Amino acid sequence: MTIAQIAQRAGVSKTAVSRYLNNGYVSEEKKARIRAVIDETGYIPSRRAQDLRRGHSRTIGVVLPKIDSEPIGRVVAGISDVLERKDFQLLLANTGGQVSRELCYLDYFQNDQVDGILFIADRLTPRHRSAIAQGAVPVVVIGQKAEYASCVYHDEYASTRELTALLLRDGRERIAMLTHHSIGGQYAWGFRDAVQTRGIGDSPCILHTGMGIEDGYAACQTLLEQQPEVQAILCTADFTAVGVLKYLREQGKQVPEDIAVAGMGHSRLSELVAPRLTTVHYCYKTSGIEAAQMLLDILDREVDNCRQLQLPYRIVEQETTVRDRML
Repeated sequence: MTIAQIAQRAGVSKTAVSRYLNNGYVSEEKKARIRAVIDETGYIPSRRAQDLRRGHSRTIGVVLPKIDSEPIGRVVAGISDVLERKDFQLLLANTGGQVSRELCYLDYFQNDQVDGILFIADRLTPRHRSAIAQGAVPVVVIGQKAEYASCVYHDEYASTRELTALLLRDGRERIAMLTHHSIGGQYAWGFRDAVQTRGIGDSPCILHTGMGIEDGYAACQTLLEQQPEVQAILCTADFTAVGVLKYLREQGKQVPEDIAVAGMGHSRLSELVAPRLTTVHYCYKTSGIEAAQMLLDILDREVDNCRQLQLPYRIVEQETTVRDRML
């Protein structure tokens, strides 16, 4: 059944039917005739067609840095849970963590009639700020705090500082950090401040590496060649830490007796490796759920387009930092 057929059966114009379906003005007499035909035929207007006429696509663009990452997968699962219930579709854009591609996709989505954008960010630059501020549709940032945009994020500084303090207990002093994040970011500041609070150096060792197992393996080899007396290693990704454990095992090092190790992200792998990995649990799926709902609220004009939400974290201490783990 089409609008034209309803109009013909009701003896009114197509314009009158369209106005009725979109809550426009129609005389009471015509309303009654149109309503009677709709009740008789069981006609249900296409929500998609109505949205397109109103300039809405019911599509959300999701810009993400690494599509095969377990944490990112959890974030997207949370997003999907919310948006699918609301009959929205997702368009995923995998950037490989490259700023140029992130900016390209932000611009593409802004000009391709999506209703809003969810941007899963490893870092934010002035160029990101400009792209978000100048856009025509709302953007919610996931994973980073943005004063100029709505965002859902974790406390990177506090979680790193707390985890570093845990690694430095039991008399450990020589510590290093392997990170895929910016050396000047919140993870690095949390690490540095925890080290300086213990009074064991103003310039702790920070090595930049990737997020994979092979990255952790290679970085650990470099680290031990440069600092063979290291007693603790903090990795800002669980998979990096697993690579570290592999290299240490091959070198005959005992964990945590010789070197304590910790990761971040509480991946499934952290529970499967031996010894089990001390890590930080972040609410990744919850961040996707909260960000998606925040974006829908913005689209429904229920909240302002600049709201920050910090989610909790918790330290998951396991065998890679507990000396007498077998007792």
